[in-house]
Amino acid sequence: MSSLVNIFLSSFLSFSILITLAHGAKFTVQNNCPYTVWAASVPIGGGRQLDRGQVWTINVSPGTKGARIWARTNCQFDGSGRGKCQTGDCGGVLQCTAYGQPPNTLAEYALNQFAGKDFFDISLVDGFNVPMDFSPTSNGCTRGIRCTADINGQCPNPLRAPGGCNNPCTVFKTDQYCCNSGSCGPTDYSRFFKQRCPDAYSYPKDDQTSTFTCPGGTNYRVVFCP
Repeated sequence: MSSLVNIFLSSFLSFSILITLAHGAKFTVQNNCPYTVWAASVPIGGGRQLDRGQVWTINVSPGTKGARIWARTNCQFDGSGRGKCQTGDCGGVLQCTAYGQPPNTLAEYALNQFAGKDFFDISLVDGFNVPMDFSPTSNGCTRGIRCTADINGQCPNPLRAPGGCNNPCTVFKTDQYCCNSGSCGPTDYSRFFKQRCPDAYSYPKDDQTSTFTCPGGTNYRVVFCP
């Protein structure tokens, strides 16, 4: 009897693992920029150098939330993975465990959340450094999002930063731009971002036009310089 129980338990656990994996997601990260980027992914993935045309595949567990993928630029790392990036640096390490330093264009997502849906967006709340496409690739979900405007070239002078364009919260640190009280609205600076990337978050309360959903179990593609 104990052997039958063990076989049953083993089969049940294997089936449970398969069901769990079926509701995770595969993220394909591709660098189409004419220069090297150092892709970053937290809380799963860490980091990877991507030369032009290279691809990095990340398997993400179901239920993952608060997750980000972004590009770091102009990085230098030693053999132990210590170094620094001009944009998107995550504490001076190749394998990120923390969010990146602004300015950086963000692909954000949460898997298998309310009603079993994935929620995903492109955010400019930490500014902009690299053009991005963030799109589903399976499950019949077809609505992708892009931010490909020349934001770095057109960046307002007060927001300019080496390698990118800061969000005003990073520069001015006031409630008007950072929404610490939860009651802020759009500003001239947020409109600058929104006019150029209508599908992207331009300030922290920009939810209605900037959050997208797919059924749980969908796979995704993040392309730098699409």
